[in-house]
Amino acid sequence: MELRFSDDQFQGAWSELDEPVLPEPWQLFTETMGIKIYRLYDEQSGLYEYKIYGALEDCSPELCADVYMDLNYRKQWDQYVKALQEDTSGEDKVIYWEVKYPFPLSNRDYVYVRERRNLDIDGRKIYVILAKSVTVPHCPEKSGIIRVNSYKQSLAIESNGKNGCKVFMCYFDNPGGMIPSWLINWAAK
Repeated sequence: MELRFSDDQFQGAWSELDEPVLPEPWQLFTETMGIKIYRLYDEQSGLYEYKIYGALEDCSPELCADVYMDLNYRKQWDQYVKALQEDTSGEDKVIYWEVKYPFPLSNRDYVYVRERRNLDIDGRKIYVILAKSVTVPHCPEKSGIIRVNSYKQSLAIESNGKNGCKVFMCYFDNPGGMIPSWLINWAAK
């Protein structure tokens, strides 16, 4: 599996800040506090992929991107992180993330790569972060933990012209295991 991201993937993310790409059958899922969330049903998994559009009125785009990339800070505010670290033992840097699930469910873990680019598009400063699950030999599956093998995320952030930022995110993961898809989709709400 390719561990890197293409220029087209980065352009696809930041271009949605200008013009959302929501062809049929994307549906508006919810709208609250200036954030719109759309979803697309994936027939193969029975789960949804999500696109989020909105603004953070009091957070600069640079700060938002920095916080998103800061694994140590994530451990402080995310109560579901059991383990989260960058693994540099292989040829490529990958991130290992174990998520605590409530009893009786097994914890899930992710092995993924991510890349951040600070772009200058016609004078616009846009931060784009892409992530996807990968399989690498130096991060084998662990007994008792279910590996999430289908994960992808793209995030684009730019100034809203004031003190805040416009944000676009696309997200999908399949937590695997024996959790019914209706329960996963309900929990996403």
